[in-house]
Amino acid sequence: MTKFAAPTSWLTRLTGGQAKQKLLAFASLIALIAVFTVLKPEAFMTQDNIIGILQSTTVIGVLAIASTFIIITSGIDLSVGVLMTFTAVMAGVFMVNLGLPMPLGIVLAIGVGALTGCISGLTITKLKVPPFIATLGMMMLLKGLSLLITKTRPIYFNDIEGFDQISLGSVLGDLIPSLPIPNGVLILFLVAIVSAIVLNKTALGRYTFALGSNEEAVRLSGVNVDRWKVLIYSFAGGICGIAGLLIASRLNSAQPALGQGYELDAIAAVVIGGTSLSGGVGTILGTIIGAFIMSVLINGLRIMSVAQEWQMVLTGLIIILAVYTDNLRRNKK
Repeated sequence: MTKFAAPTSWLTRLTGGQAKQKLLAFASLIALIAVFTVLKPEAFMTQDNIIGILQSTTVIGVLAIASTFIIITSGIDLSVGVLMTFTAVMAGVFMVNLGLPMPLGIVLAIGVGALTGCISGLTITKLKVPPFIATLGMMMLLKGLSLLITKTRPIYFNDIEGFDQISLGSVLGDLIPSLPIPNGVLILFLVAIVSAIVLNKTALGRYTFALGSNEEAVRLSGVNVDRWKVLIYSFAGGICGIAGLLIASRLNSAQPALGQGYELDAIAAVVIGGTSLSGGVGTILGTIIGAFIMSVLINGLRIMSVAQEWQMVLTGLIIILAVYTDNLRRNKK
């Protein structure tokens, strides 16, 4: 009698085969914190610096969550950083230039992100352009549009009451003064929880894993692969829209030249967190740990007065090491 293996549950994917990878990533995070605490105790382990790390993690973390969905499908999105900037610019256009109410401007900005992700998905599925090239082209297109729309000048949200509180305010701090955790961090964890539920408990999540594991088998089973891939890119684009609102709120402005380079930190966080670039494997929890590793590393290097050029070198080496580790893990399996 032929025996069939039981389907892998979402809990198993969350804590099972990748438990060692997440444990290693978490241990690396603790080790980084310990090293920088020993080297610069007077600067690193201060309340202001810890809040700064949390603030910087919000943007990288949200972008990394968006990238997680794409990378699990064995795709790549090089436009997430510039898409974040474009949605921030469009939020400025809606709220400042057009005078729309803030709630409506927020919804429209996220919608612009989802629409842009949809266009990337259609380019990949209908025009058969490889994800790397399609999103590279989208990155350049959005960067140009951001500069054209703003005429290379920032859009300031000074007259939009409460906009800066989206990221910089602290609901917890108002309730518990000893916990001045910024709202942006709460939004990051809310996005992470919702994304984990979507990834592990919905049809969108199941097809995200299925496409990364064996897209052709999914296609042969009668599933409309193109439709699900477009939906995944649209969902990721909407998450990038949230990142755009967070960074615009933190700066209280939409900076049209900002954004390029964030995609590297996001991809690094995803890979460090255990998501395979070959697709089919990944968790939101691992991605969040990877995002904190990137934020702590960048913050610690700045405190140590390491030149930005060397920071980029170290980031590149970390990405290479993470991919190499992923290859070793897959070959072992």
